[in-house]
This record gives sequence, structure tokens and C-alpha cells, in this order.
Amino acid sequence: MINIIGAGLAGLSAAMELAEREIPCRLISLQPSERAQSVLAEGGINAALDTMNEHDSPAEHFNDTMRGGCFLADPNAVYGLTSSAPDIVRRLLSLGVPFGLNDKGIVLRNFGGQKKKRTAYSKSSTGKILMTALIDTVRRYESAGLVKRLPHHELIKLRIEKGVCQGAVLRDCYSGECQSLSGQVILALGGLNGLFPGRTTGTTQNTADAAAELFSQGVHFCDLEMLQYHPTTIPIPGKRCLITEAARGEGGRLWISRNGEKWYFMEEKYPELGNLMPRDVVAREMFFVRRQEDTQGEVMLDMTGLSDEIWAKRLSDLRDNIIAHTGLDPKRSPIEVHEGIHYFMGGIAVDEQHRTNISGLYAAGECCGQYHGANRLGGNSMLGAVYGGGVAARTAAEEYAPSDDTAFPAEAGELSAEARPEFNEQLAAILAEGLGIVRSGRKLEEALKKLGELEAVCLREENRSRLGLAMLRSAIARRESRGAHYREDFPETDESFRKMTLARCEGNDADISFQVIPERRTADAASDRN
Repeated sequence: MINIIGAGLAGLSAAMELAEREIPCRLISLQPSERAQSVLAEGGINAALDTMNEHDSPAEHFNDTMRGGCFLADPNAVYGLTSSAPDIVRRLLSLGVPFGLNDKGIVLRNFGGQKKKRTAYSKSSTGKILMTALIDTVRRYESAGLVKRLPHHELIKLRIEKGVCQGAVLRDCYSGECQSLSGQVILALGGLNGLFPGRTTGTTQNTADAAAELFSQGVHFCDLEMLQYHPTTIPIPGKRCLITEAARGEGGRLWISRNGEKWYFMEEKYPELGNLMPRDVVAREMFFVRRQEDTQGEVMLDMTGLSDEIWAKRLSDLRDNIIAHTGLDPKRSPIEVHEGIHYFMGGIAVDEQHRTNISGLYAAGECCGQYHGANRLGGNSMLGAVYGGGVAARTAAEEYAPSDDTAFPAEAGELSAEARPEFNEQLAAILAEGLGIVRSGRKLEEALKKLGELEAVCLREENRSRLGLAMLRSAIARRESRGAHYREDFPETDESFRKMTLARCEGNDADISFQVIPERRTADAASDRN
């Protein structure tokens, strides 16, 4: 039986793929699927369906994705993603996702970093709607005995023997009991939000403890310096609340007061895409314009020019959320916005087929570094999760070796002690200081020094420190600016660094090396031209 750790879009997609092949699996998660981070996704899912009379194509989607990621992603993996996207979205429609429709098919909207309308959506709650459809589909396989749910269970550690993943040790968070399971493992853990409490738009339930333990166990990570700051977030208790990019896709405008007048700085600086430039560009411009001597106050998102129809049919739930959290009606007044950590482009290093460096271990979704390079395009995260979960499952199925399905009692050992909240906050402050929107060697070295002085009193804290150290060392090693990684001491992009950073745990330290990006296969390139 194959073990899937995580029950969001990537985990559900993997479970569906395995069940369709009649391979049994366990779907293991800390929270039920209805509370997975995927539910929080808002704006939409990308596919070059060309239903808006703009002559779009998967080849253009591929080019935009590679360009947006500053050519740091595996082009062969991205080609698979973008060429499969239309069929994925059409299948989601067949599963009951209520995308808007026109006479040519699914209605698409504009999203950042893309010149064509390519993002399918269901108002601004697309993640919740997609999750509902996949949950219902997987439940049918549960009733057939092909999927076994293990909710409220956390991954304690992998069972790795002689370089091969033999299974996993889990803990029931209700009873505290631990069990050891056999079989291959597909990781669908989500992002590293728990390393930055209160500073991300992701779920507060994602502690990052599992990822930190995996790193300490020898799983390789990549591109850990690539943190995406979303330009439009607002503070709420415990986290940042995302104001979806769809707000700008539908006509929302960013401005700041300059010499007493509204300055629409994105439209002036980037006339072609304006407010829909890639997220790293928008966030960085917001950072800089607030610090100009001739500007006053904060950056505002102005949606007052949107029509009643747009608010009613496309953004009604976004309006309700903003009113609930701020007391302001975005239909009638601009909203103050700030950058917030939104997505982790880096993560577990996988190949094109979603294998990790450990045989029998695979990863998909935001927990792995795949598809997005140095900066993710809006609308590609849900696509990457659904597609990646399917690819990981297909690979695991091809390498499937039936195992003993018996669960044996186990011990959590030193990992039973939770990290202290005060430790987590201190670590988060150190990492945020070094890994901000604008970085420098000096800031990173200072953060590294402070991290070395931070005292860890349990294994979970030690694991978190190791993973945080790997993030800082990755940013120090990349002596250039590329996508979300902007070094003010190295402000130019250096093509000698068009390589993936690879992080390995070495005792209490992290070894950072660079891995060459695979070449594009000529057969794929030729098919684009035909």
C-alpha cells in the first residue's frame, strides 16, 4: 500500500491516480481535506484553453512560465505541466467544478505575468471549489476500499533503510499513539509556513516540522532562497490574509500618494502589464516606492472602479472577506495593502517524475521545488498541485512493490517534544530579517550569526534551525538577483547562476551546491513549432 502524506490538491490528485490504477493507498493528514491549505487558494487555475479569442496556446503558457520563473525551472517538467493543463481543467469541469462558461467553453481571466487570459476560476474561491470536487471523487474510491483515510495523523519520521524509503512513522494527534507503516511514500506536505508564523498567507496548521525532519533525515531540498512575497495582503490574527491577484486581473489598481497626488506607479513603470507584472516585481516596487522621499503613506489597492457585475459574479466572496477583516468596503474605498510571504518556490528536490534522492520517496505540490523556478505565476500553483500529484502517483505506481499493510506500534522518541512558541517566533524573526524582499550579504550573514546563537532545547527545534540555516546559506550562495531573490549587493542577473541550489544536511550544518538545469528535449521543442 502506498502512503500519501497530505490531503490537499496534490494528495487528493495522487490518491485519484492510484485508485484509478487499482493500487490501494492511505491518505494521511493532520487536518481533514476540508481544512487543507489548498482550500485557501482564490484566483484560479491556468490552462491555455483559448476560449477568449486571443490565440493562446500551451507553448505560450510554457514560455510565460519559464520566463516568469527566470528560467530556473526544469523545462521538460514545465512542458509536461503546460501541455497537460487544458485536459486537467476540462476534467475538473467534468467532475463538477462550476467554472464560468461562454460559447467557446470555460471563461478565463487575466493573471500576473501573462499576456493572455488563461486563468479559469470560480469567483474568488477556486481552491475551495476544486477541493470539493476532488474530495467527492476520492470518497467514491474510499467506499470501494482503494483509499483509506487517516486524518488527524502527523508524520513523525520516514523509515529509511540503506537509502530506500520503507515506510513512515505516524502519530495520532488525538490519542498520542504512534504506528509504523510500510510502503512507498508520496509527500504532499504544503509549504514551509510554520517557519514564518504570522508572516504568511498559508494555513497556521502547517508547522513545517515534517519538512524539517525530512531534511535532517537526508532528503535533499532545492531553491530554498526563493520565497514569493505576494504584493497584496492584509493582517489578520495569526497570519496574513490574501487579496487575490484576481482583484487586479479584473481592474484593481495600485497607487501611492506622491506630492499629494495618486501615483499609479506600476502603470507608469510597466505600461504593458502594469499591475499584472509578476509578483516579485510588484512586491519589490511596493517596497521601493514607500521609501522614496516624495511619497507619503502606504500603497493602496483601488477597486472602486470595478463594475457591479464584476463584484456580483466574480469577486463577491473577496468583498465579503475584506469587509469582515477590515470593516472597509472595497467597492467604495481603497484598501491599504502590504507584501506577505505567500508561496515557497523551493522545497524538496525532485526530478521530472517527482522522485526524490531517496528511492521509494516522492513529493508533489508546494512542498517540492518544481515548475515555478525563481517566481511562480499566479494560477500555476493549483495546476502544479493537481498535475504534480498525478505524476508522482504514476511514478510510484510504475515502481510499486506490494508491502505488508499491517501497522505496528512505534515510538516518537525525541520528536514527541513540541517546539516552543517563543523559539518559533525568534527563528521567524531571524529568517525574515535575512530573507526579506530586498536582501544583502551583510543582512544574511547577520541572520546567520543570530541563528547560530539561538538555543534549541529539543529535536524539533534543532530540525527547524537546520532547515532555516539551509535557507540562509542558499541565499548567501546565490550571488545574483533572480526572480524573488533580490540582492542589493548583486542587483544584476548572472547567467552563470542559472542553476538550482541544492541543500543537503551535514550534521548541524547545511551543504549548498549548484545543480545544472536540464536541457529542453528537442522532441518537445519541435512539437511547439508544429
